[in-house]
Amino acid sequence: MTEDESIIELFFQRSEQAIRKLDLSYGKVCHKTAYNILHSMQDAEECVNDAYLVMWNAIPPKRPNPLLTYLCKIVRNLSITRFHANTAKKRNSAYDVVLEELDDCLASIATVETEMETKELTGMIEGFLETLTQENRVIFMRRYWFCDTYVEIAKRVGLTKKNVSVRLTRMRKQLKEYLEEREVWV
Repeated sequence: MTEDESIIELFFQRSEQAIRKLDLSYGKVCHKTAYNILHSMQDAEECVNDAYLVMWNAIPPKRPNPLLTYLCKIVRNLSITRFHANTAKKRNSAYDVVLEELDDCLASIATVETEMETKELTGMIEGFLETLTQENRVIFMRRYWFCDTYVEIAKRVGLTKKNVSVRLTRMRKQLKEYLEEREVWV
């Protein structure tokens, strides 16, 4: 039995140990993801705790596979919601910058929803990611999923900050072209 399976079994048994084990296994990545969006340790901690509650209420009946991806998606969504609540009147934060970088690639949510369902767009983005090298995929995901800074990404993959910046610019252009070829107009 894998570690994820043992954690899920603890949830099914309604054991409080499930949360402890989940936190031991994935707490650091969850806190980093939330902090990268919120830039507040207190808000990040609250979002991670809220995510654990969501997990408690979702399992059972769900059996998420992979568990980390499911958990990170919850943490990320809660953090984004908190971010928007915190910055409703303030703009130009680090997370706004990350989203603005993708503005030329993706249409607004309302436009995308009228053109296709979110699942279809997700599938197209996943298809685009499959066209990238593993290193470029890591760079793209670290920036646009985990909201890492250029410096953090550069350290992680052994490149310069400038090289990461140039690669991301090229990948955004490729993403835009990839989507346009599939008639998703931006």
